[in-house]
Amino acid sequence: MPRLRHFDNEDTARFITFSCYRRQSSLNPLLAKEILVEQIAIAKEKHSFKLLGYVIMPEHVHLVIFPTPNTRVGYLIGEIKSFTARRYFASTNIGLPDSKRVFWEKRCYDHNCRNVLSVREKINYCHNNPVKRDLVDDPGQWLWSSYNWYMGIRDVPLLIDEHEILI
Repeated sequence: MPRLRHFDNEDTARFITFSCYRRQSSLNPLLAKEILVEQIAIAKEKHSFKLLGYVIMPEHVHLVIFPTPNTRVGYLIGEIKSFTARRYFASTNIGLPDSKRVFWEKRCYDHNCRNVLSVREKINYCHNNPVKRDLVDDPGQWLWSSYNWYMGIRDVPLLIDEHEILI
């Protein structure tokens, strides 16, 4: 299988998608979402990227980030996925051998947002994803996205970073 190319160091915001193994709803349990949120926050601190938007769906995740120069996005997402899976499996005591424990698909997909309009489009896409999938009637009902932060509510799973691209 050919490696997907990530165009790092483009000085652009990035829209990133990564999915659960075989599109299973592995992110349905509250524990799975809480661990993922914590790992994203840890990665944000460690790699100093700006989080501009997100949504955590039952079987996939979308992030809109502005990485620092020299950030390898594939590595960054691999780290989030690896730590999330290990912590989740350790917390749930699922009695499977390590070779059978698969939480995420191997790849992630990313898109360089080349202008402010593209960034806003991707953030809106995140916010409307739960509505489009008929999980809620209004984006504000889905707690696992950045929508409520943008509506002025600060008690949200992940805080959004102020960034000049959004001003």
